[in-house]
Amino acid sequence: MAKLNLKTVNKKTKDQLITFVLVIAVYIVVQIMVAAGAISSLMQGLLVPMCTYSIVAIGLNLCVGYLGELSIGHAGFMCVGAFSSAFCTKMLEGVIGSQIVLFIIALLVGTAMAAFFGFLIGIPVLRLRGDYLAIVTLAFGEIIKNIINVLYIAKDGSGFHFAISNGNAIDLADDGVWLINGAKGIAKIPHLSSFTAGVILILISLFVVYNLVNSRSGRAIMAIRDNRIAAESVGINITKFKLMAFTISAAIAHNLSTVTATPANFGYNMSIMILVFVVLGGMGNFRGSIIAAVLLTLLPEVLRGLSDYRMLIYSIVLIVMMLFNWSPKAIEWREKLNDWRKKHFSFGKKAKEVE
Repeated sequence: MAKLNLKTVNKKTKDQLITFVLVIAVYIVVQIMVAAGAISSLMQGLLVPMCTYSIVAIGLNLCVGYLGELSIGHAGFMCVGAFSSAFCTKMLEGVIGSQIVLFIIALLVGTAMAAFFGFLIGIPVLRLRGDYLAIVTLAFGEIIKNIINVLYIAKDGSGFHFAISNGNAIDLADDGVWLINGAKGIAKIPHLSSFTAGVILILISLFVVYNLVNSRSGRAIMAIRDNRIAAESVGINITKFKLMAFTISAAIAHNLSTVTATPANFGYNMSIMILVFVVLGGMGNFRGSIIAAVLLTLLPEVLRGLSDYRMLIYSIVLIVMMLFNWSPKAIEWREKLNDWRKKHFSFGKKAKEVE
């Protein structure tokens, strides 16, 4: 029995190490290509968004794949994290000289605020299930976006000024600056985020979620997903562990770059797009979520030259990916392929059997 558990742990560890190695390998390859001028400026502009979507997909996969709760308001947590970190950056821009320190502080503030709202929303929301939970999280995302769109905050020599809906109500001095300017969001933010920072954050996010799902708390979360009643009957605190997973999921939804609360950035479509990353990559498969996020972010730009047929091809690719991941026949074919690979390429195992 102990040998079986050891093999299971080793397999998980190997799979997780492969994910880390793949992320680092892709980073090195991209950096080499950028240095060689093999990547266009348009594609380079997509590197940070790809990292952002990968991080958010990892967080949502923790909620959907491991906790088993459908959240379609994750764009709301992105909005909270993005505006909190951008607001912090504007406030500390002239106080902290080091951009690296400023970026880390802003990142921590954004992550903490997203986690706080995840905890705050999770307390009443996680009492619901299924479609009801999805509807409430969707409502939260829309509420946050609309509140920020009517919020005006400015600062001058006399202090802070606040207004709702009407920015003209603020009598700002000549030396004053707008911190949040309604639908215009936060402007003139120092460019702190980069592809390197994004990859580091992906690795940190993977480290956090892998340690969680392999821990006692992670096993409790998966037990709740598989059978809530059975988990409760053996003494698992349902509310505690659901809230833990939801809060961590929200914290990882911190956005790196976007600072205008438009429907395209933080609306319903963004939440659905992140959910698509999770579903196509595979529930509970963090590596798959990253791959889906990268491919579906790059694909529209790669197909831009095809003009009228771009979205048609994009839709076909989505359907094919869905069939490949979830079709019973495709799953059966992958299992046969995996069995064939083990039979013909497991040299170490055969050597042990011979001994």
